[in-house]
Amino acid sequence: MPELVEVADRVWVARYAAHDVNVTVVGGERGALVVDTRESEQAGRELLEDLRRLGLVTVTAVACTHDHFDHVGGNGALAAAYPGLEVVAHEDAAVPGVTRTFSSVHVLDLGDRAVELFHPGRAHTSGDLVVRVPDADVLVAGDLVEEATPPWYGEDSWPMEWPVALDLVLGLVSPGTVVVPGHGAPVDRDFVERQRADVGTVAETLRDLVGRGVPEADALAAATWPFPPEHVAAAVPRAYAQLPRAQKLLPLV
Repeated sequence: MPELVEVADRVWVARYAAHDVNVTVVGGERGALVVDTRESEQAGRELLEDLRRLGLVTVTAVACTHDHFDHVGGNGALAAAYPGLEVVAHEDAAVPGVTRTFSSVHVLDLGDRAVELFHPGRAHTSGDLVVRVPDADVLVAGDLVEEATPPWYGEDSWPMEWPVALDLVLGLVSPGTVVVPGHGAPVDRDFVERQRADVGTVAETLRDLVGRGVPEADALAAATWPFPPEHVAAAVPRAYAQLPRAQKLLPLV
């Protein structure tokens, strides 16, 4: 089993082999916050054992970075183990067992520390949230930032808005911040800046293709991408649906 590694004061991260997904735990005097719960009820029960080995006997809240199965599948296992558990998600995220939603900003009080939840806008999904632990200088980014592989654009992604969401994230990140991605090892601000530049290149490439009237079916092969084509394939129809098409104008005489 992976070890929950303390990356800052009472902030632990475990990187699980299944889906290479991260779980972050933030400790406080009133109990702990768990950010994401793995991919299934069984995985959630394994997570419970890891929490108990760490000595955490009280979990008061779960924050869901988005609603993909590999991040929320263990919600039920934690809810069964901790009666009254608050499961928090953005209002646009279809999260199982959610007990509280928010639209923009939400603060969780862990007693001796406050944890801030932000919706940076639509990006990897429409219901993304990031978690900031100000006193520890840690930010949990979910799948807005990927380290294990390049970012994936799914059928529910917003490729034209993702760069702006990362700009908001960067506004919360200092040179010394530990950034926990949805998958892979923790990273720093420089890594997020580089990934934001690449995500911006994807958006501008898509805007150029649509603006020049390149047929959607030809778009993926018609450009050079900063990520493997399979990672951005779903971004093409999403962008073509979101952007105005080029207009054919009569020549001026």
